Amino acid sequence: MPRTGSTTRDRTRGPRRGGPGSGSASAPPAVTRLRPPRRRLDPRRRRLVVLGSVLVLAAVVAWVVLASPLLAVRTVQVDGAVTLTADQVREAAGVAEGTPLARVDTAAAAARVAALPQVADAEVSRGWPDRVVVTLRERVAVAVVDTAGTRTLLDASGTPFGTVTGDAPAGVVPLQVADPGPDDRATRAGLAAVVSLPAVVRDQVTQVAATGSDDVTLTLADGTSVLWGSAADADRKAQVLAAVLDQLAAGTLDPAIQIDVSSPEEVVLR
Repeated sequence: MPRTGSTTRDRTRGPRRGGPGSGSASAPPAVTRLRPPRRRLDPRRRRLVVLGSVLVLAAVVAWVVLASPLLAVRTVQVDGAVTLTADQVREAAGVAEGTPLARVDTAAAAARVAALPQVADAEVSRGWPDRVVVTLRERVAVAVVDTAGTRTLLDASGTPFGTVTGDAPAGVVPLQVADPGPDDRATRAGLAAVVSLPAVVRDQVTQVAATGSDDVTLTLADGTSVLWGSAADADRKAQVLAAVLDQLAAGTLDPAIQIDVSSPEEVVLR
């Protein structure tokens, strides 16, 4: 007859794990996935990587500044030109459009512009990102000298810089000297007298003659001769001469054919 229950053998074995009839299934064991350890760059290799990146960046920057069209000259701006045209100044500067701005030799360009006879001084600068600026100061004529039929303009320093064939520019006085030039003492003395005169007096001067540094004579439009003397006290002489001419014009002084202002504190009229 069939047996029910369990045998002693069954009781001693106990219930099978996970088998049918067990009260509850056992939970599977937890599994932890371990990430592989991060490999660290060797310090030497890291330095090489950083150095390589820096070199690449420097090469790119150098190309942009020195060779690329991004920072190239597109405009040459001219400031200060009066008698010269902007194109004449640009041609003298010799800065070609498309030249990388960083490679423009500004000193050489300024020297080329300053070599123009009409230019007293010049400066060339970069105007980032695409402009070169030429700033110049032209010479101003104060006197004209006649040498062997050629009438040459002089600035206040005595530097010749141009010729005229017709009337001289307004305010430019004829100067008579034996050897005109910036190193000639007679030229410098005559020009010192010219530049010290107020415009109203200078307009009356028809000629300035200088035979030496201490012998300057002015001739006025009415024929009056002014003994100027040396270049010393030029401003004071100019003030005294202007006052004397005002008094002569007003009739408070007797007419004179010669005014001696060589000693401005002791003016002599003859």
